[in-house]
Amino acid sequence: MGTRLRGPGEFCWINILTPDVEGAKAFFNALLGWTFGAIPGSGWFIQVGPSRVGGLFDLDHPRTPPGTPAGIGVMVKVDDADVAAARAKELGGSANPSFSIGPPGRMAELFAPDGAEVDVWQPGAMPGTDVDPHHPGAPCWFEAVTRDVDRSAAFYRDLFGWTSQVASAGSPGYVEFRRDGDLFGGLLPTPDDLDVPPHWGVYFTAANVDATAQCAADLGGVVCLAPREIPGVGRFAALRSSQGVAFHVVQYGV
Repeated sequence: MGTRLRGPGEFCWINILTPDVEGAKAFFNALLGWTFGAIPGSGWFIQVGPSRVGGLFDLDHPRTPPGTPAGIGVMVKVDDADVAAARAKELGGSANPSFSIGPPGRMAELFAPDGAEVDVWQPGAMPGTDVDPHHPGAPCWFEAVTRDVDRSAAFYRDLFGWTSQVASAGSPGYVEFRRDGDLFGGLLPTPDDLDVPPHWGVYFTAANVDATAQCAADLGGVVCLAPREIPGVGRFAALRSSQGVAFHVVQYGV
């Protein structure tokens, strides 16, 4: 893909909530090379190389609902957040009221019929990321986990204009998503031994997955799934930061 500003229907931003902002900054800087710039009165921009990719925020922020866990939220760019929220409801999902965050833009928190949250971003002065997904540390793959694959796939297709098909390899029943022909994410049927609510997760590009997993452990994180192969894709691992943020890393072409 290279460096390219994301368009409507594409994932354009991530937001990380953590109970320890300074600890998270140190962890992800050491692990993925992220750098950070202050968002006045709010949090921190996450930067990968020359590109901003998201925000880092404290769970204790006044806007954060009580009981919210540490984690990564995803945002899809849309032309109109209010229209997207209304459409989500028509498709059997739900939505909180859209709201403006000033000149940067307008957003809405949407929920698929299974409860998985996917937020939408109507850009103003802040258009979202233009990062090269193959740059080390960049978000490169977005994956939802659900117990109702067919209904979830239909919801996202109709809401964002994606296309979907069952993958020819990998986990049984895995669904791949495309936008304008570009493969960018998937839908994983919840494994029987995994007791987690439906949610979206993020994969980040790593130059060496095995070294990255070891580094995460050395930094006080957890290797939830040891490095292993994805046939025809590369090598990946599931990690959790020392602040409790779950994510994946992937090394393509090995």
